[in-house]
Amino acid sequence: MKELPKGFKKNFLWGGAVAACQTEGEYDRDGRGLSTSDIHIYDKNLNRAYVEKEGGGTLEYIKAAAKDTKGYYPKRYGIDFYNTYKQDLALMAEMGFNTFRTSFSWSRIFPNGDEAYPNEAGLKFYDDLIDEMIKLGMEPIMTITHYDIPLHLVTEYGGFANRKVVDFFVNYSEVLLKRYKDKVKYWIVVNQVNLIPHVQFGCLGIYDDQAPKEKMEELMYRATHNLLVGSAKVVEIARKVNPEMMMGTMLADGTSYPATSKPEDIVLTMKRNRLQNYFFTDVAFRGEYPTYILRYFEENDIDLNIQEGDLEILKNNEMDFLALSFYYTNVIDSTKNAYKPFDSSQNPYLEPTIWEWRMDPLGFYNSLSQYWDRYQKPIIIAENGLGALDKVDEDGSIHDDYRIDFARKHINAMKDAVNDGVDVIAYCWWGPIDIVSSSTAEMSKRYGFIHVDKDDFGNGTGKRSKKDSFYWYKKVIASNGEDLE
Repeated sequence: MKELPKGFKKNFLWGGAVAACQTEGEYDRDGRGLSTSDIHIYDKNLNRAYVEKEGGGTLEYIKAAAKDTKGYYPKRYGIDFYNTYKQDLALMAEMGFNTFRTSFSWSRIFPNGDEAYPNEAGLKFYDDLIDEMIKLGMEPIMTITHYDIPLHLVTEYGGFANRKVVDFFVNYSEVLLKRYKDKVKYWIVVNQVNLIPHVQFGCLGIYDDQAPKEKMEELMYRATHNLLVGSAKVVEIARKVNPEMMMGTMLADGTSYPATSKPEDIVLTMKRNRLQNYFFTDVAFRGEYPTYILRYFEENDIDLNIQEGDLEILKNNEMDFLALSFYYTNVIDSTKNAYKPFDSSQNPYLEPTIWEWRMDPLGFYNSLSQYWDRYQKPIIIAENGLGALDKVDEDGSIHDDYRIDFARKHINAMKDAVNDGVDVIAYCWWGPIDIVSSSTAEMSKRYGFIHVDKDDFGNGTGKRSKKDSFYWYKKVIASNGEDLE
């Protein structure tokens, strides 16, 4: 009989995660070019409970936004991490972080995306950032592309729908793999690869009028195929550069429950979970398109335009680990929802936030268990967190018991999964410091253990201060997840 797990391994990685496009700022410094994130304007009249898509627009809008100097585009400024990363990392080290996940800004390294050689000034920033992380005892977990495609690759090439962009992506990735081959072990190739069509602009570089409306789904899946092939080529390079590097695919978990025990709800839920989640990981870990997705493509008249050699590349370059983001769950009702991504209903048994994200720790346990049972691959929790409206008291304190409660319940659920044999190797809270929201481009949606004095229009001192959750998470890390009170 093998020994049963008892909590987290001694070398478990505790930390947090952010993205370059939500933190760095300095969008036009040291040769950086515009990216897809830089045209996401803040809308003070946004409906937080209903965000249909994240960023993007028509080609005309994109070109106009790129030239706009009057509107406020928060991701161009972030939280000034480009200049404050040392003090920010020091605060995370104070909490006891032994890992930190962030991403490279593609347009900081290849400003237009199609250059033959990288921008050394941009690479120098990441040299210094990664060295600082290592100096502080943090294992870097680096994402190669996180909604940060050079805008030139969108307006001039049409994003990943164009095979030339795959070559540019592979070239960019090879530069990173070779430069940091002895410093970065864990690589996430693409952030939340399954978040289409919700984030098709930031993930795939597709704009709204790139094809006739009736052909947009085909274009989206063609671009997805190209991205999957490009990711496999990146893995192939990594194996040659340093076989010890671990290459991961990442999902935004969208596992849903049946709304009722009706067979129609159960079967539709199973099919929808495969379409929204498992299709991507089946390709990444099994190296081929599953039959159910090929049937979906055929029935919806979708031609992936597969080129010679594509299927062999996918088959021969499987990923090493699953990176997972988890925030909430939904339900599938066959009388209301259809067989398509993100068509779901709210769970009446769960309490909503003002963004309609419903906390579900048991859903976290369920998802971790399902992925482990299906693939038997190590799992990194690349994102888990609670966005909330924090109140700063007159003395500067922030009492965020709700955030502590969320983290406690999810870490407990993760521990249950670990004790059932799920190989979770890292937990990265999103984001350990307040950052610009990816979906709504607002600062008001705060996740951090560290407060940043900045509002939705960029006003404020930028001062960092510790919330109650800062001290709580420090205790959790020190006890390796045992002291959650």
